[in-house]
Amino acid sequence: MSLLEIAGVSKRFGGLQAVKDVAFRVEKGAIKAVIGPNGAGKTTLFHLVSGVLAPDAGEVRLRGQAIQGRPTHEIAAQGLSRTFQHIRLFAGMTALENAMVGAHVAGRAGFLAGMLHLPWTWREERALRERAREALDLVGVLPLADQDATRLSYGQQRAVELARALAGGPELLLLDEPAAGLNMRETAGLARLLGRIRDRGVTLLVVEHDMSLVMNVSDEVVVLSYGEKIADAAPREVQRDPHVVQVYLGEDAC
Repeated sequence: MSLLEIAGVSKRFGGLQAVKDVAFRVEKGAIKAVIGPNGAGKTTLFHLVSGVLAPDAGEVRLRGQAIQGRPTHEIAAQGLSRTFQHIRLFAGMTALENAMVGAHVAGRAGFLAGMLHLPWTWREERALRERAREALDLVGVLPLADQDATRLSYGQQRAVELARALAGGPELLLLDEPAAGLNMRETAGLARLLGRIRDRGVTLLVVEHDMSLVMNVSDEVVVLSYGEKIADAAPREVQRDPHVVQVYLGEDAC
């Protein structure tokens, strides 16, 4: 059984067909990339998988269980985390506090238990804080834990957002353009980081425009064009696919 299965998923916004009958699988332990020109439907697809949007048709299955249409917090509790194309950190909170927000998906304490300051909630809070620190350490920004997250550099903010997604202990992590705004050195570091995350047992589904990064780190690549899947194969096969070349380089390329 595949960890994630997208089965005939479609989404329309008025007269725009953003995603049309898209289907593919993500195997456990893989790094799978989703690429395509601007407007191809990549971020919409991520919204459908993570519960931000409900599909008009089709199913999204995690470990064989349909999750489409469920609230995002329920999907996160089942082991699916994500980052966003545009950084969404909480202002006025430290890097550690931002990461702890992600860790709380693994907590059991509710509002009432926290308000009553029960002893077991203190232990849980310490455990979640340690998980958040470990996530910050993994992405290389633990020394910045006590700094205001929104005052960090762009690359550091990206790292904090990634740490927040990792702090919940996801089995599947969706990354929406993680290299956006990074320089060459930072992108090379990101490639190594993705490998370390995969080595920790996290499966990755990545939307990315940096083709060098995609081809170097991915096991498989899905290509979207105008909301439809036009390829799903190993990176080298995708590079040689005439239809993909045409989409990226134009009619004369073929």
